Amino acid sequence: MPQMTRIQQKNRELILNGALEAFSANGLRGATIDQIARAAGLSKPNVLYYFGSKDEIHKALLTTLLEMWLAPMRQIDPDGEPLAEVLRYVQAKLSMSQDYPRESRLFAHEILQGAPHLTEILGGDLRQIVDRTVAVLEGWMDQGLLARVEPRHLIFSIWSMTQHYADFETQVRAVLGDGRDPVAEGAAFLDDLYRKLLTP
Repeated sequence: MPQMTRIQQKNRELILNGALEAFSANGLRGATIDQIARAAGLSKPNVLYYFGSKDEIHKALLTTLLEMWLAPMRQIDPDGEPLAEVLRYVQAKLSMSQDYPRESRLFAHEILQGAPHLTEILGGDLRQIVDRTVAVLEGWMDQGLLARVEPRHLIFSIWSMTQHYADFETQVRAVLGDGRDPVAEGAAFLDDLYRKLLTP
């Protein structure tokens, strides 16, 4: 496939950003190519030049999002200080929930639908990076550098507890009330929780 020009890359990014807007507001079924084109500031034929269908746009967007979600896990350093590496990962995931709430909700919605557009990727890249991370965690536990817990469930808990602040933001804010910062409080709580859980 020939390399895209700067204009083509920019248009593709505009389409994916417009799609995020449309899918976040209306869901996959409710969103239309016309809505995506309007949100992107491009014509419908221009959108269809880059992507053949709404499903293709949705899959491309989700693939990009998955890469973004996995980036902090890829950055866990096997030679780093174990507890600091895990806590840094927790805080990175929490920051992402604050910075990319629409993306988090879109990804969660796809998973709740049975991940029809991501089945291949979830069984491939996601599984591989999780397996590599599990091997690192188990190595640290074997050396007595982290308390022993089931590493995959540790990862699941980090995902669910950090993304909760994006996926259920309205509920979190309603329960905490005005004048409180859910993410700052969540960051302190999660640091304390995982520090106590994983300190040998």
